[in-house]
Amino acid sequence: MNNEIKLTLDSGAAAAEAPAAPSIPNPAEQAQAQAPALDESMFSESERRAIEDFSKQIDIRNSGMILGYGSAAQKKISDFSDTALGSVRNKDFGETGTMITNLISNLHSMNDDAEDNGFLGMFKNTKRKIENLKTKYDKCEDSVNDIVAILEQHQITLLKDVAMFDDLYAMNLTYFKELTMYILAGKKRLAEERATTLVELKNKATQTGLPEDAQAANDFEEQCIRFERKLHDLELTRMVSIQMSPQIRLVQNNDTMMAEKIQTVIMNTIPLWKSQMVIALGIEHSRQAMEAGRMVTDMTNELLKKNAEALRQATVDITKEAERGIVDIETLTHTNEQLIQTLDEVQQIQKEGREKRVAAEAELGRIESELKTKLIRMGS
Repeated sequence: MNNEIKLTLDSGAAAAEAPAAPSIPNPAEQAQAQAPALDESMFSESERRAIEDFSKQIDIRNSGMILGYGSAAQKKISDFSDTALGSVRNKDFGETGTMITNLISNLHSMNDDAEDNGFLGMFKNTKRKIENLKTKYDKCEDSVNDIVAILEQHQITLLKDVAMFDDLYAMNLTYFKELTMYILAGKKRLAEERATTLVELKNKATQTGLPEDAQAANDFEEQCIRFERKLHDLELTRMVSIQMSPQIRLVQNNDTMMAEKIQTVIMNTIPLWKSQMVIALGIEHSRQAMEAGRMVTDMTNELLKKNAEALRQATVDITKEAERGIVDIETLTHTNEQLIQTLDEVQQIQKEGREKRVAAEAELGRIESELKTKLIRMGS
C-alpha cells in the first residue's frame, strides 16, 4: 500500500453547491479557541511542511473550493466503510448451528430409546434395543464428520478475514491521517485569514463608512463561517474514522476467538463426543442385564406406596370435609382486609388528586405570568 498522502483542492467530485446559510451572531474565534487542538505528533517534519504549504494554497473566497475541500478524503472514508461492511455481512454459520442441533438431538435419543414403561415393558426384546442404539451411533458419527468438514471451512474463512482486517485497519489509519492533514491545513488558513484579511476589511469599512466596504467585510466573514462549517463536517468524518479502528479490532478479535473455538471443537470436543458415544454403547449392554429384575422390584414397591398413600389421602380428605364449616373464617378475614384496604386507597388517591390540582393551578399561573412577561419584552 502506498502511504504517501497528497492533498488536493480538486472539487470536481463535489455535489451541487447549497445556498449559504444566513449569518448569525456567533463569535467564531471564541469557539475555535475552545475547540481541542488536533494532535500533530503523528506527522513527520516533511508532512508538517506539506500541511503548511498546502494551507497557503487555500482560497477561502473560492466557493467551489470550499464546497469540495476534503471531499476526496471523505469519499475514501465512505467507500472504506462500504468495503468493511461488505466483507463481513455475508458470513453465515447457520448451517453449522443446525447440524450441531441435530447432532445433539441424536445424542439425546441414544439415551431416550422408546420404551414401554408398563409392567410388561421389561419383556421387550433386548437385542432389538442394542441394534437401534448402534444405528443411532452410526448416524451420529456421520453427523460429526460432516460438522468437522464444515467447521474447517469456516475456520479458513475466519483466518482469511483476520488477515484482511489488518489491511483494513492500516487503510483506515491512512485515510484518518489524510483527513487530519486537510483539517489542520484548513484551520491554519482560516485562523490566518481571520487575523489578517478579515481584520483589514473590517477596519477599512469602519474608516470609510462605505456600504460596499461593509458588505465586503460581511461577505468575507460569511465565507470564513462557511469554510469553518466545512472543516466541522470533515471533523465529523474524522470521528467516524476514529470509531472505525476499534470496531475493526473488535470484529477481528471476534473472528480470532471463533477460529480458536472451532479449533478447540475439532481437536477436543469432537473426539470427546465420539468416545462418549462408544461408552454409551457399553453402558447400554450393562443396563439391559439388570433392567428386568429392577423393574419387578420397583413396580412392587410402587404399587404398595401408591395404595397406602391413596388410602391415607382419602381418609384425611373425607374427615376434613366433614369438619369444614359453610364459610371459612379465613375467607371472611381476607374479605374484610381487602375492603379496608380499598377504602384506604380510595381516600389516598382522592387526597393526592387534590394536591396535584392545587400544584397544577400554581404552575399554570406561573406559566401564564412568564408568557406575559416575554410578550411584553418582545413588544418593547
